[in-house]
Amino acid sequence: MNILGISAYYHDSAACLVQDGRIVSAAQEERFTRIKHDQSFPEHAVAWCLKSAGLSPADIDLVAFYDKPFLKFERILQTHLAYAPKGIRSFIKAIPVWLKDKIWLKDHIANRLDYEGTILFPEHHESHAASAFYPSPFERAAFLTIDGVGEWSTTSYGVGEGNRLRMAGEIHFPHSLGLLYSAFTYYTGFKVNSGEYKVMGLAPYGEPKYVQTILDELIDLKDDGSFKMNMKYFNYCAGLTMTNRRFDDLFGGPRRAPESELTQREMDLARSVQEVTEEAMLRMGRHIHTETGSENLCLAGGVALNCVANGRLLREGPFENIWIQPAAGDAGGALGAALYAWHQYRDEPRVADGAIDSQRGSYLGPSYSSEEICAFLDEHGYPYTQLDEETLSEKVATHIAKENVVGWFQGAMEFGPRALGGRSIIGDARSPKMQETMNLKIKFRESFRPFAPSVLAEDVSEYFEQEVESPYMLLVAPVKESLRRAMTEDEAALFGIEKLNVCRSTIPAVTHVDYSARIQTVHEDTNPRYHRLLRAFKAKTGCSVVINTSFNVRGEPIVCTPEDAYRCFMRTDMDYLVLEDCVLAKSDQPKLVGDTDWKREFELD
Repeated sequence: MNILGISAYYHDSAACLVQDGRIVSAAQEERFTRIKHDQSFPEHAVAWCLKSAGLSPADIDLVAFYDKPFLKFERILQTHLAYAPKGIRSFIKAIPVWLKDKIWLKDHIANRLDYEGTILFPEHHESHAASAFYPSPFERAAFLTIDGVGEWSTTSYGVGEGNRLRMAGEIHFPHSLGLLYSAFTYYTGFKVNSGEYKVMGLAPYGEPKYVQTILDELIDLKDDGSFKMNMKYFNYCAGLTMTNRRFDDLFGGPRRAPESELTQREMDLARSVQEVTEEAMLRMGRHIHTETGSENLCLAGGVALNCVANGRLLREGPFENIWIQPAAGDAGGALGAALYAWHQYRDEPRVADGAIDSQRGSYLGPSYSSEEICAFLDEHGYPYTQLDEETLSEKVATHIAKENVVGWFQGAMEFGPRALGGRSIIGDARSPKMQETMNLKIKFRESFRPFAPSVLAEDVSEYFEQEVESPYMLLVAPVKESLRRAMTEDEAALFGIEKLNVCRSTIPAVTHVDYSARIQTVHEDTNPRYHRLLRAFKAKTGCSVVINTSFNVRGEPIVCTPEDAYRCFMRTDMDYLVLEDCVLAKSDQPKLVGDTDWKREFELD
C-alpha cells in the first residue's frame, strides 16, 4: 500500500512516501524550489517521492494531510472575532488566502495530484505525535509535542503503545511555548520561524537576568509544566507583529532592528527565554513521567528542535531514553500523517526494534550516482579526480587535517533541518580559527553562531559528557572536563560577545562559550562513507571529531543536487568539494560566470 503524506501552507512544506508501513522517501519542497522554508504545495517533493519509487499518482492508495484545515480556520475566525475590531488588518491579510486555497484543501489536493481516492486529515499534533512515536525504537513510550500552534493545540502529550496513539492532555492557543520563544526571536531582531536557532546559539553569551520577569509577567508556569500566557504583552492574535508596546516597556525599549549590532540586552533576553523554555520542558517531562509511568519519551514539534533543552531533559529528567523526530517541525508532519494513516487509521501492526529506529538515519531524500555526477562535471568541463573508497577517505582526511574546508555531498539528502553527513560542510574541529572562517567566509552568517561536531558513535563519550547516541544532532552535552582549557584571569573576566574568540578546549571549533556542543554521532550502518572518513581522520590525527555544518549559505536551503553543491562551492571560500567519489579542488576550477551580486544578497538577507 502506498500512502502519501503532505504538509503545506504554513512553512517547510514537505512530502513523504510510506509503503506498507515503511518510510521510503521524504523531502522538503524548499530543497527543489531553492526558496527557504517554502510553504507552497510540495509538488516537486511529491513528484520526486513518486518517481524515486517508480510510481505515478494512480498508484497512490491513500493521501494524508498533516492537519485539519477547517478546524484551523475556525480558530482563526474565533480569534479575530474575540479581538475585533483590533485585528482587522491581520484579518484582511489572512482571509483571502483561506478563501482561495486553504479551505478547499481536499479539492486542491485531488486536483493537483489527479487523485480520486481517500484523503485523511489527522490533527496537527496527532501528526507530530505519530512522527515522534511510530519511527522510534520503543514498543511503548510517552510522547510530548510542543510547537507554535496547530489547529488549537500548542502542546500535547500522551502514550504510544504498539500501533496506537492515545492523547492524554493538551494546551490550547493562544498559550504557546513555541510562540513565547518566537516572540523573543522577533524582539531580538531575528526572523520568526527561522531565527529561533540564533536565539538558542546567542543564549550562552548572556545572563539570565530576565527570567523572573518572564515568569512574573509573561507566563504563569505551573509545577506540572502547564502554563498560561499574559496576552496583554503579545500581538500575534490580532496584529502583524509578535509583541507590542507593553512588551517594549517591560524590557526597556523597542525591538532590535534586524541586522543592527547585537547588544548585551539581546544576549540576556536570549539566555532568559532559553532558561524558561528548559524549565517548562523539565516540568512537563516530570509530570508526563508520573502520569504515564513510561521510561521512554518521544518528542516532536518545532520546540523539540531546541537541542539544549533536549539535552537537559535527557540528563536531568526522569526518562531513561529519549527519541526525537529529526524533522520535528512542520516538514515532519508529512511523515507523521502518513504513518498515522497506516497505523491509527488502517490499524496495521507495528514492530519496534527496541534499539534502532526506523528513520534510516533520516537519509530519505534524493541521491545521485557516480555516473550522473561525472556526466554533470564532464558536460560543464569542471576538473575533478575520481577516487576509490579508501583513497577518497585518506585524501579528504588529509585535506581536513591541513585546515581546508570541504563540501561533502554523498548519498541521500537528509530529511529535516540538520545536515548529517549527506549534504555537509566539514572542517577540522581542532582548529582555533575554523569557527570564524566558516561563519564569515563560508556561511556568511553571524560570527557568534556555534558549529556542531560529528563524532564516531563509538567514541562519543571520549569527547563529551554523554553516553547515548545522538544521530540526528538534537542533543547538546558538555565537552569533557579533561579536554577543556583553563581560562586565564583576563579571559574569565570577558563579557558577552567578547567571549567568542577564546580557545576553550582541544576541539575549540565545536566548543561553545559555555563548553557545550550539539552532537552528531556517526554510525557505520546508516552512513558508511562518512563513518569511514572520520575513521581515516582519527588514524591521521588521533581525533575522531570534525565540524559539520549544513551545505548552504545564509538565506539558502541545504543543497539538493550536484549543481546546487557546485554553485555553493564556487560562491564561497571552500577549498574542496566531494561529490560522491569525485574530488574537486577550488584552485582547478574555472571562474563561475553570472554571479556578480550573490554575496550582497547573503549579506542583506
